[in-house]
Amino acid sequence: MHVMLIGAGGREHALAWKLAGEKGVDKITVAPGNPGMRALGPKIETLEVPAEDVANLVAWASVQYPDLVVVGPEAPICEGIADRLEEIDIACFAPSEEAAKIEASKRFMKEIAAEAGVPTAAYGAFDDKAAALEWLEARGEAMVVKADGLAAGKGVVVCETLEETRGAVEEMFAGRFGHAGERVVLEERLEGEEASFFAISDGERVLPMIGSQDHKRAFDGDEGPNTGGMGAYSPAPVFTDDVRRQTIERIIQPTADALAARGTPYRGVFYAGLMVGPDGPKLIEFNARFGDPECQVMMRLLKSDLAPVLMAAAEGDLSGRAFEWSEEACALVVMATKGYPEGYEKGSVIGGLDAAGALPGVEVFHAGTAERDGAILASGGRVLNVTATAPSLKEALASAYAGVDAIDWPEGFHRRDIGWRAL
Repeated sequence: MHVMLIGAGGREHALAWKLAGEKGVDKITVAPGNPGMRALGPKIETLEVPAEDVANLVAWASVQYPDLVVVGPEAPICEGIADRLEEIDIACFAPSEEAAKIEASKRFMKEIAAEAGVPTAAYGAFDDKAAALEWLEARGEAMVVKADGLAAGKGVVVCETLEETRGAVEEMFAGRFGHAGERVVLEERLEGEEASFFAISDGERVLPMIGSQDHKRAFDGDEGPNTGGMGAYSPAPVFTDDVRRQTIERIIQPTADALAARGTPYRGVFYAGLMVGPDGPKLIEFNARFGDPECQVMMRLLKSDLAPVLMAAAEGDLSGRAFEWSEEACALVVMATKGYPEGYEKGSVIGGLDAAGALPGVEVFHAGTAERDGAILASGGRVLNVTATAPSLKEALASAYAGVDAIDWPEGFHRRDIGWRAL
C-alpha cells in the first residue's frame, strides 16, 4: 500500500512512525514532513508541498494515485480535501468539508450536539459584541469564550471571573483571532476532569480507540495560558469502563447518527474533548482529526496495524475491524520554545536528540523542527514530543523526563508535572 500522509507535526511524525512499521505499507509520501520523519527509513519520502495547499496536494495525488491519503491537520480537512479526492476516486481518511464543520464551527458543533441529545455545556453564539455582552451580563458568571472558527488550537479562553470573561469577549471581537473570532461562542464552565477520547467512524459504525488526558495550560500546576497541549498520558484513571461506555453511547455514536441523517456521513476520526464530572462525561468540543499530542501516545500503544482500519473507514465499511492495544502506559512531554503560546524566536539549535532516542522505551517525535547544515533547529512553538512506554505510568513518566533531560536546548521549556492527576 502506498500511503500519502499530509502534515508536518508531532501527530504526523507519530502516524508515519506507526505506518512505517507495518508490513502492508510499502511506501509513505509525507507532505511536507519534517526532519524526524525523514529519518524513519527507506519507506519514507517527502513532498515539499504545504499541508494547507489543497490544490497542489490533490494535483500530485491525481498523477501518483496513492492507495490511501491520511490527513493530519485540520486546515486541509476543513477546506474539503476529502471531497476533492473523492471526485478522482482516491480513498481519503478524513471527513467531508460539511461533516468537518463539527470542528470548523463551534456553533455548528453545538447544533449537532443538540440534535443528537449529546450532553454538553449551555451556550450562546453571537455575531455581535453588544448581544454577547448582554447575554453574559444576564448569566452573571465567568464563562469559557471561544472563537467560532479555526484558531490553531488557541481560540479558547477559560475565564475565572466575570470581568475576565468581558475582556475576552472584547478581545475576540477586536480581532485577536482574526476571521476565526468574527463569531464568538460563550459556554458555561463545566466542572470535573478533562479527558480525550477517539473513535474511528465509517459514516455509520464507530470503532472506539482509547482515552487519554492532556495538559492544556503552559506551566506547572495548570497555570498560564491555554496551549495546543503540553503533555499527555494513557491510560487515564478518570477514563473508567463506564465513562468509556457512556462516551460511545451518549456522545460519539449519536453524533455519527445525526450527521448521517443530515446526508453528510462522517468518515474519519472523532476526537471528543470531554469533561468528566459526577454526571458522567460531557462534550466540550469535537475535532475532526487525531489530537495532538494524544495521537502520539495512542500510536505508541497501538499493537495492531493502523493502515487497514483507516482504509476500511475511508471505504465506508469497518465491520469486523478491531484494535489491539498494549497493556503498558505511555507518557509524553512537550518541549516548547520559550514564549509559546505567544511570541517566540525561531532558529535555536537543538542537541542531544540521538542520546534521548537511545534511552529504553523512548521515542522523540518532531513537532516544529527544521534542518540546516546537519543541525536540527526549532521552527515552531511546540517543537518536540518526548514519549516513553513502560509497565506503569510512573515508570513511563520517569523515562520520558530522562529523555527530556538528555536534550540540550536552553531556548526550550517544558512542564515537570505531566501526569500529576493520575499519580
